[in-house]
Amino acid sequence: MRLRLCVLLAALVAAFCLSGRLAQAQTQVDLELVLAVDVSLSMDMDEQRLQRDGYVAAFRDPEVWNAIRAGAAGRIAVVYIEWAGQLTQQTVIPWTMVDGPQAAMAFADQLEATPISRARMTSISGALIYSAREIEQNPFKGVRRVVDVSGDGPNNSGVPAEVARDELVKKGIVINGLPIMLKRDQPSGFFDINNLDTYYNNCVIGGTGAFMIPVRERSEFRSATRRKLILEISGLVPDEPARVIPAQATPSPEPMDCMVGERMWRRYMDGQLFR
Repeated sequence: MRLRLCVLLAALVAAFCLSGRLAQAQTQVDLELVLAVDVSLSMDMDEQRLQRDGYVAAFRDPEVWNAIRAGAAGRIAVVYIEWAGQLTQQTVIPWTMVDGPQAAMAFADQLEATPISRARMTSISGALIYSAREIEQNPFKGVRRVVDVSGDGPNNSGVPAEVARDELVKKGIVINGLPIMLKRDQPSGFFDINNLDTYYNNCVIGGTGAFMIPVRERSEFRSATRRKLILEISGLVPDEPARVIPAQATPSPEPMDCMVGERMWRRYMDGQLFR
């Protein structure tokens, strides 16, 4: 009798936990948003701080709060990750539901207080694969699913960026971009390219309504980040600069070698960049 009672109790506890997980998994949000931020060594610490501060300021902005509240559910789910090389990704702030000023401010405060990591290499593809896994395993159900990737250079490790992009697009995930082009006139690293915006257009962003907003001046970080977040939360697309592409990614009219980063890395390893 006691054994049967224990078994029954265990079954009830398991059912309760399962129902709780299922209820949580059914939490409806307007948007599942991954903020995937480049922390490779090509970004100096001043740039890293500007990038982080841009996101902190955006979540403290009343216009961002208004965009969140204007949705059908009035809430979004967001996760903040940092990435560098193929195997270097970490979740800085786990999935958080933001449904108003208090939650948005708490997210911003936590982000501001968290140290910024740094690591070698640039694997946009690794960041996209990690972001897709985060989306598939999170406890929310969004009307839209978006990966917002920012970085200052092309993919140079892991699978090609366009291969990872196409896999995410097949899953119905939209990829938007924030190419950081502060050094376009005076490249300071072996792997900098002047036309990073074209690279992001051709090789990184994808999905219906995908867009990118380049950052060309330090003063643009906050405004560009804020604008991008408002557009993503609202489900809108900017007039310019942007490129809207269909669910199956198509080439941009402007040609771009999507393997440029990998080729530069091979030349570097062969010593050819020093000849």
